[in-house]
Amino acid sequence: MAGNIGVGKTTAAKLISQHFGFELFDEPVIDNRFLRDYYSDMQRWSFTLQLEFLIRRVEHYELIRTVPKSSIQDRTLYEDPEIFAKYLHGLGNMNNRELDLYFEYFDRLNRDLRHPDLILMLTVDYIETLLKRIRIRGREEEAGIDAAFLAGLNAYYSTFPQVCQKKYGIPLHTISVEHCDIRSPEGKKTFLQEVEDALKEHGLV
Repeated sequence: MAGNIGVGKTTAAKLISQHFGFELFDEPVIDNRFLRDYYSDMQRWSFTLQLEFLIRRVEHYELIRTVPKSSIQDRTLYEDPEIFAKYLHGLGNMNNRELDLYFEYFDRLNRDLRHPDLILMLTVDYIETLLKRIRIRGREEEAGIDAAFLAGLNAYYSTFPQVCQKKYGIPLHTISVEHCDIRSPEGKKTFLQEVEDALKEHGLV
């Protein structure tokens, strides 16, 4: 799963796991030891947080290789370098040396990993939708996220499908959830049907 903060990846990943019987790998947010520090001082903790996420996601990929069935992962490994690290660097929260070092770690750790068969990316049309969903889930450490920060991330997400396909050779299917509440019975049905169609298109079910 891919998508901006608050778009609904965690809920979507759980629905897919339950419906298709996939092994679920949650995003390592709750147990992240640097997340609270990061949101209180992004310039100090951006590099550290990105390394933490990188290590945890690589661990997930290594575990996925051992699972004897299909898996669904809440947030991809590739969003960290191609969206978050580059964006935080652009904001001045990571300097050039930190970004270079981060990519050295990423390139080394990614070298022997198997790429996902398909990325499902959730999108919404309006930043206010993301802010509303972030408020509803009520994570204390996310209280300071504002519209400008999310809009900047969205700019990187707009090119993410091309990056995945052309740089990494990974197919990506985009699903709009602006007007689809996947927690409702009708929204869930619509969402899972689109996921099933995408999986069938790529020979995954």
